[in-house]
Amino acid sequence: MPSSANWGARLTAWNRRLHYYVGLYLLFFLWLFCFTGLLLNHSKWAFAEFWANRQQSDREVAIAGVPPGGDLEQAREIARQAGLHGEIEWTRTRANAERLEFRVSRPGHIAEVKADFERGRAAIHRIELNAWGVTRILHTFTGVRMGDERNERDWGMTQAWAFSMDALAAGLIFLTLSSLYMWWRRSEKRRAGAIALACGAASCGWFVVGLRWFA
Repeated sequence: MPSSANWGARLTAWNRRLHYYVGLYLLFFLWLFCFTGLLLNHSKWAFAEFWANRQQSDREVAIAGVPPGGDLEQAREIARQAGLHGEIEWTRTRANAERLEFRVSRPGHIAEVKADFERGRAAIHRIELNAWGVTRILHTFTGVRMGDERNERDWGMTQAWAFSMDALAAGLIFLTLSSLYMWWRRSEKRRAGAIALACGAASCGWFVVGLRWFA
């Protein structure tokens, strides 16, 4: 049976390997969020302006054979006929069974749809954003909003993106814990590491708790 020393050595080796490979897998996700976080924090940077440079267009398409049923099923059929792909969002409560208004969005593309079943037509207003707009929206794109019970994730790419963000969060938790383990195994580095850890905890605690005192 392996001794405790052998188990410790194996755990250390596997921890180091996983730390490397998980870090490499998450590398570009981290860069994406760091870069888009800078764009959010410095919205006046001229090179990153995207809303003023958006492109807008309007068109009208014929719609037919929209099945009776729930709003989501009808919106999906209209979007299919109009060639729209993305997350379906509700912009207002439906008051007329012959009209349906919704938005189809994905990073960089927004389509506002106003369907009139009596006329068999749907007016579509499209907004196209540049690459800066896409990267910035990715920072906060979830497909749902807190307190909004009508909107749910109904596009596969949105669900995949949300899963990737969950995996990123879990990966960062693992990287943090594995870093703590590697630091603790280096007894000669414990004092300096403890100072750095305490400074980081104090700084984070200041923003999480301390700023409440200045409300």
